[in-house]
Amino acid sequence: MPNFGSLRGKLQNNAVLLMKKRKFRRGSAAVLFFLLLSFFVTVDIVPSKVNLQPGQVSRENVFAPRTVFFEDRSKTEDKKKKAAEEVPPQYERREEVEPAVLKDIGSVIQRVGNIQQDADIKEEEKVKKIAGVLPFTLPEDRLHTLSVLDRESLAILSGEVNAQVSRWMNTGTGVTGENLNNVIGDINQKLSGIMLSKAYIDLGQGLVKHFMRPNTFENAEKTRLLQAAARDSVSPVMVTIRKEEKIVGAGDVVTLEHIQKLEALGLSRGGVPWQSITGNALLVALLMVVVLFYLYQQNREIYTNAGVLYLMGIIVVVIVVVAKGILAIELTRSPEFGALLGYMVPIGAAGMLIAILIDSRVAVLVVSVLSLLLALMAGGQVNFGVVGLVGGITGVYSVSKLSQRGDLARAGFYTSAANIAAITVMGLVSNASPALVVSSAFILGTTNGILSSILTNGSLPYLENAFGITSSVRLLELSHPNNPLLKKLLTEAPGTYHHSILVGNLAEAAAGAVGGESLLVRVGAYYHDIGKIKRPYFFIENQLSSDNPHDKIAPTLSTLILTSHVRDGLELAREHKLPQSILKIIEQHHGSSLVTYFYHKARENGGDNINEDEFRYEGPKPQTKEAAIVMLADSVEAAVRSMQNRTHSRVEGLVRKILRDKLMDGQLDECDLTFKDLEKITEAFLRVLGGIFHSRVEYPDLSKEMERRKTRHAGYSKQSAGRGSA
Repeated sequence: MPNFGSLRGKLQNNAVLLMKKRKFRRGSAAVLFFLLLSFFVTVDIVPSKVNLQPGQVSRENVFAPRTVFFEDRSKTEDKKKKAAEEVPPQYERREEVEPAVLKDIGSVIQRVGNIQQDADIKEEEKVKKIAGVLPFTLPEDRLHTLSVLDRESLAILSGEVNAQVSRWMNTGTGVTGENLNNVIGDINQKLSGIMLSKAYIDLGQGLVKHFMRPNTFENAEKTRLLQAAARDSVSPVMVTIRKEEKIVGAGDVVTLEHIQKLEALGLSRGGVPWQSITGNALLVALLMVVVLFYLYQQNREIYTNAGVLYLMGIIVVVIVVVAKGILAIELTRSPEFGALLGYMVPIGAAGMLIAILIDSRVAVLVVSVLSLLLALMAGGQVNFGVVGLVGGITGVYSVSKLSQRGDLARAGFYTSAANIAAITVMGLVSNASPALVVSSAFILGTTNGILSSILTNGSLPYLENAFGITSSVRLLELSHPNNPLLKKLLTEAPGTYHHSILVGNLAEAAAGAVGGESLLVRVGAYYHDIGKIKRPYFFIENQLSSDNPHDKIAPTLSTLILTSHVRDGLELAREHKLPQSILKIIEQHHGSSLVTYFYHKARENGGDNINEDEFRYEGPKPQTKEAAIVMLADSVEAAVRSMQNRTHSRVEGLVRKILRDKLMDGQLDECDLTFKDLEKITEAFLRVLGGIFHSRVEYPDLSKEMERRKTRHAGYSKQSAGRGSA
C-alpha cells in the first residue's frame, strides 16, 4: 500500500520550496492583484435581481434601489422613425425627357398633317393611314374628321399640348411616377376646354396619355442619407427613475417598458455578461503589462524590487475599492448632484503616496491608469477620468520636492484647486446648468483634495513601516530638533550636536550639487555620530577642560573607544527605530579609514611593528553617494574647525587634500562618485565653509573699553567744573 503520510510530507515540502522561490511569489502576487482589480472593476454592488419576462405576471413588488437616468430606447426609436418619415423623398430631374416627349407628340401631329395635305389619295385611304399613324385607337367618325385638311386646328392642338406638357415638366418636382396619372388627367382636362372639334381633342388627349412619362425620379441613396442624418440628429429620450419608485407591482403584467427599466437598474437577471467581463479583465491585464514594461525599461531597480511592486499594487487596489464605494453612493434629495460623486474619487492620494514612497514618474503613470479604470467603472464617463488625471498629476508634482511637513498639507489645497478647475471645464463641455457646475466643482473638488491629503497622511506611516521605505515626510520628522534622540545628543554631547549640524549643512549642499538625495544626506549627517552619546568626553568636541582622557590610556584603547562609536550609534539607531537608510550612513560614514593620530602615536611609542588594521574602522566603505558625502563632510568639518589661521587658500588646500586622501585610501571605491562629482563637492564645501568661518571684526576687550569710557567721562566733568568757576 502507498505511504500516504510520506507522500503528504513530500507535497508539503515541495509547496514550501515553491513558496520560497522569488519568481513564484511575484507571479502569485501579480495574479492576485489582477483578480482583485478585475473583480472590483467589473462587479457592481447591486441588490438581488428578478427573473421576469414580457407578458408574465409579477409575483412581487419591485422598487428602484437607486436613482438612475437611462435612455428609453423604444421612445427614442419611435422619435427617430418619425424624424426619418418626415424627410420627403429626394428627386432627380432628367432634362432629356421633356424634349423627347414633345418630339414624339409633334411627330405624330406632323404626320397627320402630311396625310391631310396629300391630295392624291382618297378620304378612305387617308382614314386608314391616320389610323396607322396613331399609337392608339380612335372611333371611325373621329378619323374621318381628322382626314379633312384643317391646319389651324392642328396648330392650335400642337401648341396647347406642348404648353401643357412643358408646364408640368418644369413645375415643382416635375412629373413623377406617383403623379403621372394626375398630370395626364389635368392636361386632358385643359385640352377639353379649348375651342376645337371633338376629334382633335381626342387626338390630343390620346397623344398625351400615350407619350407622357415621368421626367423626375427618386434618388433613393440621397433620401436614405438624409433620413439617416435625421435619425442621428434626434437626441435620446432620457427617463429618470427615482429611488424607491415602484417599477412593477405584484399582479402586474410585465411589459417591455418594465423590462427596460429593470435592465437600466441592473435588476434584470439575464445571462452572465461574459463578453464584458472578459473585456474588462483583458484591459486590466493590458494596463498591468504596460506598467511593468515601463518599469523594466525605465526603472529596473523598482522592477526588481518585489516589495515596491506589492506596495504599488496595494495602493491601486485600495483606491479602486474607494472609487467603487463612492460611485455606489446615492443621494435621494439631489440625484443630479449624486450622479457627479465620481469627481470625489481621491486619485490624487495614489499619486502623492507613490511619488513620496517610490518615484514621481511612476506615480504619473499609475495616476493615468487609475483615471482610465475610474472612467470604466463609471460606465464610460470620461469626465470622471479627466478630472482624476488632472488632480492626480497635480498631487504628484505638489509633493515631488518636499522640504517641510507643511508642503504635504499644501499639496491637498493644490489638488483641490486643480480639481475645481477641471470639474468646471468638464461641466461647461457637457452643457450642465451653471449652478450645478459651480456647486459640484467647489464642493466635490475641495473634498477630493482634502480627502487625498488625509489618506496620504494617514496611510504613510503604516506603509513606510510595512515596506521599510523611508519617505521625505519621515526624514522631515527625524530632522526636527524636538526628536528625542537629537535632544539627547544636544544635552549629553553638545559639541557633537553642533558638529553634526555643520556636517549636515556641508553634506546637503554637496548632495544638491551632484544630484544626490539632499534631505537624506542632511538627516543622516544629524545622526551619524549619535554613538558618541555613550562616551561623549572621549571626543575632543565635547571636552570642556584641557584634560584629555586619551592622555592616560594606550593608543590601541583610544582607537577602540573612538571606532566603537559607530557600533554604539547603530545600537541607538535600532533602539529608536531609525530607517535603514540612516543606519547605513551611520555604519559607513567612516568606512575603513585609519585613525591617523593614534596610529602614529602608537608607532612613536612601540616602534614599527604596529598592525595598521588595528587602527582602522571596521567599515564597510560607503556604498552610496549619500554615505560618501557624509564621510567627506565629516572629515572636512573636523579638520577645518581645528585650523588656526583659516584663510581661503589654506581652507581650500585642506579640503582638496582630505578628498584626495580619502580617494587614495580607497574609501570611495565602492560608491558611484566620479572625479567631476568630487570637484563639485569641493566647490560646495568651500562655499558653505566660507559662510561659516568667514572673517569677523575683532571687538575690543570689554574691560579696557569700560575703563576708556570712565576716563573720558571724568575729563568731561572737569571741563564743566572749570567753566562754572570762571
